[in-house]
Amino acid sequence: MAGFKSLGALSPDRKVSLAVIVTTAVVAILVVNDIVALFGHSPMMAEARAWIGAVAGTIILSLVIRYAGMARSEMHERQQMGVAAMQARRQMEELFKMTDMLQSAADYVDANAVVHATAEELLPGFGGALYVFNNSRDRLDLSGSWNWPDDATPPPAITPSQCWALKRGKPHLNGGGSSLGCGHHPAGTTALEIPMAARGEILGLLIVRAGDADAAGQLRGRERLVAVLADSMSLALSNIALREKLRTQALRDALTGLYNRRYMEDALERHASLSESSHKPLAVIMIDLDHFKRLNDEHGHAAGDAVLREAAAAIIGAIRPSDIACRYGGEELVVILPDCGLDDAMARAETLRARIESLSEIHAMRITASFGVAAAPDAAPDGSSLIAAADAALYRAKAAGRNRVEAATRIGHLAIAAE
Repeated sequence: MAGFKSLGALSPDRKVSLAVIVTTAVVAILVVNDIVALFGHSPMMAEARAWIGAVAGTIILSLVIRYAGMARSEMHERQQMGVAAMQARRQMEELFKMTDMLQSAADYVDANAVVHATAEELLPGFGGALYVFNNSRDRLDLSGSWNWPDDATPPPAITPSQCWALKRGKPHLNGGGSSLGCGHHPAGTTALEIPMAARGEILGLLIVRAGDADAAGQLRGRERLVAVLADSMSLALSNIALREKLRTQALRDALTGLYNRRYMEDALERHASLSESSHKPLAVIMIDLDHFKRLNDEHGHAAGDAVLREAAAAIIGAIRPSDIACRYGGEELVVILPDCGLDDAMARAETLRARIESLSEIHAMRITASFGVAAAPDAAPDGSSLIAAADAALYRAKAAGRNRVEAATRIGHLAIAAE
């Protein structure tokens, strides 16, 4: 009975074939019955009738058994297809959910959290790592990782020359019998690497790791899913990079890479308020490249731009991460030094002066700068007054012969002089 019930799972074509064969057998039996009725019930006819009936019944039974087996096989295939369809639907739902979440990602930290959560749903038990190009595009920094063994963690940064996936622009399998391994790949692990590209530019690298015995086979079987995951992530990374670029352009000077004057004014006001409320010192260094107009006239604006860029780089290389270097305008630069008194600011200004003067040997021309230093609350009660005090000290440095550091007059000394 179960065999007959399973016939309902047959495909329409096989149902038609079975019906034709069974109908033919039944018609044959009916024809034999008609012949027997026409020529009488002789023993020979009865024996022929019985033989034909047995053959027809055997054929029908064998067909039923055969097609019942086919029906069970097709039913199993359909069940597997149904399970695969449900899995594909769930994967699509997760990918759509990830894409929707990535639209709200403000930075790479948010994007990493989203891809981590999605990978845990779609690739349970697998490890992963997300790398993103830095601004100079000479290396990829690790944005985040998950499910890696303690003795084989992904490196904090990799270079494009170390990675075959980035060199070829195609997925690459490390480990698992592969003879061509990336220089950054941790030994003893098997991982699939997928470059993430959008708008014709590679933006990052997605790595998925498997730790089972058949790690390479598992990764190859999921390569398409990992590629879709990487593609979905690529556009989000492109949007984040574009927003970061626009934000940088709005806050930074294009030539020097320093913060622009607008940012400087906001930062100075913010740090002046913090300095006043926390009773901590705040210093400002005003810098002016000496005879910069003459340098432009004699050596050209290209040389002047190069000197300005290198002077900015010299400043950046000598200040703390908490300090803020800005281009105030033209050849004038400003450095804001939170939690820094006048004496410390004077020492740092002298260091900057020496670094800028050392550029003279590189460019085979005399390059110097004058410095004015002011600190609150010693020389000014607020941010705007601090800039004015540093600017006045700068002009005294230029009047005294340039290539020197001058400190702003303290408020107490001004009061004594007035008396």
